[in-house]
Amino acid sequence: MSPDHNSTRHDRDGVARAALALLDEVGLADLSMRRIASRLDVQPSALYWHFSSKQELLAELADRITSTIPSDAADVLTTARSIRDALFTHRDGAELVLSTYALQLGSSHAQAALERSLRRQGSADADERAVALLHFILGHATLVQQRMHADSHGALPAGEAVDVTSGLDRIFDLGVTGLAAGTVDDGISERQLRP
Repeated sequence: MSPDHNSTRHDRDGVARAALALLDEVGLADLSMRRIASRLDVQPSALYWHFSSKQELLAELADRITSTIPSDAADVLTTARSIRDALFTHRDGAELVLSTYALQLGSSHAQAALERSLRRQGSADADERAVALLHFILGHATLVQQRMHADSHGALPAGEAVDVTSGLDRIFDLGVTGLAAGTVDDGISERQLRP
């Protein structure tokens, strides 16, 4: 098969969908262009008809992961939770989005959603708070996913069985409310923070 022939067999969307499915199976560390090409039964060079580099493909995957974030969430905490939940929909989703964000690749859908929520709640510095919140959300979600992955492989310290995510929702909410503090109406009540 030649790259010319292979490029017509699959389109950009099909390559991205195959890559996301493979991400769920093997994780980010083992997601290679060679493995994606093998899944699609093409030569790796055929993928470059649709994506100029692996980084461009990963940015597309990050955009797909964050595209499910509602753009009209009522408050900052709801928006932050929806971003976190979107990151959890795929294996290593948080790490993938974090890595593309660090390289300034892909869209800024998550950050823009946070900024809109902050502005609706009266934040004068919504742009800067949105950046801080996104950094917190990405870090928190990455930590949770890594703990879950380590737990599933028995890599955590020996001891009695515990829920490795226990209490993390409350910590997440506290972090978000702390970073969003100072808006005219935080939209966050003590009732929302109770376990």
